[in-house]
Amino acid sequence: MPNHPAMHPERLTLKTVAALAGVSTATADRVLNQRPGVRPITVQKVRQAAQALGYLPDALANAAPQSAPWKLAFVLPQGQNPYLRMLGDTIGFSESHQAPFNVKCQVEYVESFNPEALAATLLRLGKRVQGIAFMAIEHPAVREAVQQLADRGVPTLTVISDLDNSARIAYVGLDNRAAGRTAAYLLARFIGSQRRDAQIALIAGSRSYLAHEEREGGFLQLHAEQFPDMQILGLRESYDDASRNYQQTKELLQRHPHIAGIYNIGGSSDGVGRALQEAGREHQVALIGHGLTPDTRALLINGTMDAVITQSHLGIIMSCIRMFSNLRDQLDTMTAVDIVRSQIIFRENLP
Repeated sequence: MPNHPAMHPERLTLKTVAALAGVSTATADRVLNQRPGVRPITVQKVRQAAQALGYLPDALANAAPQSAPWKLAFVLPQGQNPYLRMLGDTIGFSESHQAPFNVKCQVEYVESFNPEALAATLLRLGKRVQGIAFMAIEHPAVREAVQQLADRGVPTLTVISDLDNSARIAYVGLDNRAAGRTAAYLLARFIGSQRRDAQIALIAGSRSYLAHEEREGGFLQLHAEQFPDMQILGLRESYDDASRNYQQTKELLQRHPHIAGIYNIGGSSDGVGRALQEAGREHQVALIGHGLTPDTRALLINGTMDAVITQSHLGIIMSCIRMFSNLRDQLDTMTAVDIVRSQIIFRENLP
C-alpha cells in the first residue's frame, strides 16, 4: 500500500504536540513511539497534549503514568479593574490549555491595596498548594511572607507587578519602565510638535504597585529626555477605581482647561473616558491606558482613547504554569517559556 501523508499523522502534528507539551520534537517522538529514557511526568504531558490534539487514542493517553496534579493558586486583587477580572476569568476558562501540564489552578481574590491581607493569604494558601502566582504589593509583610514560603519549599511567582529584593522565583509581565517610556512617546506624538508646552496628567492605581511606580518613572524619564517643555501636572492615585478616575479627571479638566493629554497608568480607564465625554473633550485630549478589555475597546472604537498598552491574559497564565511545571520536573525555570511581550493596540488594529 503506498504511503500517504494522511496515514502518517506524525508528519503533520508532531511539532504541534511537542509545542503544546513544552518539549522538543525528539522527546515527543520518543514518547509517542514508547521508547525509554523519558521521565514519567514528561511522558504524561506529551500524551495528554497528543490526546488534546486528537493525535492519540484515548486508551493510550489514559495509560500514561498518573501522578497527583500540582495545585497552583493565582492571587489577584479584588476591585473594579476590568483587566484583572478578565485575568481571573481566563484562569477558570483555560482548563484545556492546562491539561498537558498536570496542574489544577484556582483563583483567590484578596482585598486590594492591603499588604497584610495579601501576606496572610499567601501564607494560608502555602499550606495546601504547590505554587502561588500573585500580583505583588511593595511591602515588608509581603516580602516576609514570600521568604517564609520559600523556606517551606513553596515557590512563588509575581505577575503584572513585581516585588523587589524578594525570594520569588520569577516575574511574569511587562517591562513596566519600557511601557511608561512608550506611553510618554506616544502621548507626545499624539499631542503634536506644535504644542511643546502642552499640559499632561498622570493617573495611577497606587505607587504601592511597583508596576505603576516603574511606569511613572519610565514616562518621566523619556519626557525629560525628549519633551522637556511639556508640563507634567503631577500624579494622582485612583486605586484602579472607575468612580475615582472619573472624579479626578473631572477636576483636572476644571482646573486645567487646556490639558492636552492623560496617561492612565493603572486600570479602569472607563472612568477617565466618561469624564472626557461629559466635558465634550473626548476628541481633544489624548488618552493612553493599559489593558485591553471591553471597556477600553469601546473607548478605542469611539475615539475617546488613542492607544492601549496590553499583555495577553493567556500568555501570563501559561508562562506561570510552564515555570511551575519546570520546577516540578527539575528543569531550568525558563525552559520553553515564552516571554510576555507588550502589545500596543489602536482602533485600527483591534484584534
